[in-house]
Amino acid sequence: MKVKQIQVSGTQSAETARARVLILYTGGTFGMTHDASGALIPFDFSSIVEHLPTIRNLGLAFTVFSFEKPIDSSNISPEHWKLLAEVIRDNYAAHDGFVILHGTDTMAYTASALSFMLEGLSKPVILTGAQLPIIDPRSDARENLITALEIAAAKKDDRAIVPEVCIYFDYELLRGNRSKKVESMQFDAFDSGNYPALAKAGVKIDYNHAAIRQAVNNELTLRTNLDSSIAILKLFPGISEQVVLSVFNNTSLKAVILETYGAGNAPTNSWLIEALQQVIARGVIVVNVSQCPGGMVVQGKYATSKELMQAGVLSGRDMTTEAALTKLMVLLANYDTAQCRQLVEQNLAGELSS
Repeated sequence: MKVKQIQVSGTQSAETARARVLILYTGGTFGMTHDASGALIPFDFSSIVEHLPTIRNLGLAFTVFSFEKPIDSSNISPEHWKLLAEVIRDNYAAHDGFVILHGTDTMAYTASALSFMLEGLSKPVILTGAQLPIIDPRSDARENLITALEIAAAKKDDRAIVPEVCIYFDYELLRGNRSKKVESMQFDAFDSGNYPALAKAGVKIDYNHAAIRQAVNNELTLRTNLDSSIAILKLFPGISEQVVLSVFNNTSLKAVILETYGAGNAPTNSWLIEALQQVIARGVIVVNVSQCPGGMVVQGKYATSKELMQAGVLSGRDMTTEAALTKLMVLLANYDTAQCRQLVEQNLAGELSS
C-alpha cells in the first residue's frame, strides 16, 4: 500500500503562490469517470485542472498525492489512516494546509481517527468528497473541492484559521470527530448534531471562530499505533443473552462501545448487568454512547442507566460512535487499561463537550 506523487500542470508556482496546499486523493465517488464501456472507474488525477479550470484562479501552489490504487472508502482500514498521517507528517513543514479527497461512507471514521493521530496539529486537514462524480454536470465535487482548498489555505495574522481536522461538505465545515454521515441521496451528507458548524460558505466563508479549536503547540506528533480489538454492540428490544455473550466472551476483546437508547439507557435485565460486570472485571473497557444523533449520555439520570454506571460502564457523553471507536483504537495501543479508562472520558481533540 503506497502513495504516488502526481504532477499537475497549469497551477501557481510555489514562489508566487499565496499558500501551498497538499491534496491527497484516496478514491471515492469524487474522482470517477467513464471508461470506453461506460463503466465508472477512477480518473487520472493529473487532469484535475481540465475538469476544474477554476483551480487556476485560487492563487495556490499544489502538491498532489494519490493512493497508488484508489479505493472505495468502504475498504478503508487503520493502515490507510496510518499512511495518510505519515504523508501529512512528511510534508508538514512545506505546506500551509491539507485536503484529503475521500469516499463519503467512512469519511467520518477517517476524520475522527486523524484528529487523535495528529497530536499538536496547527494546520488545517480538510476531508471532502462528493455524492456525484466530478464528470457529472450536477456534481457537488467542484464546490466541495474549491472551498476545501480555500479553507485549507486560509490564514489570519499568519496563522491557520482552522487548525484542526474537519469535513467540508455542502457549504458547511464540520469538526471531523463530531461528524456523522446522515444522508446517501442528498448533497447534505454530513451532520454534527452535538456541535455547531465551524464555518458556512456563501458569498463569503463565514467562520465561527468561537467554535474552532485553537492549536495548543506547533509540534506535530503522530500516534500511528492503533488497536482494533473493539466491538460495537447496538442494543435493541429483544436482544438475547446469547448474542451479547458471544461478543463479550471473545478473548481478544479489549473494549466495547455500547450503543444505548436516549440519554444512555439500557434494559435492566439481570443477565445483561451481570454480563457487563463480568466483562469489565476481566479488564475490558465498556463505553456508553447514545444511538441518538444528538444529545448526550447522562448515566444515572434514569434508573435504566444507573445500573450501567454501577457496573463500571464509562460514559461517552456526546461522543459519536465514530469518535469513540477511533479514540479507543489510539488509547488501547498507547496506554494501559487504567490510563485508558481515565482518558476515554476526557476531551482530547474536541470530541467531547466540556
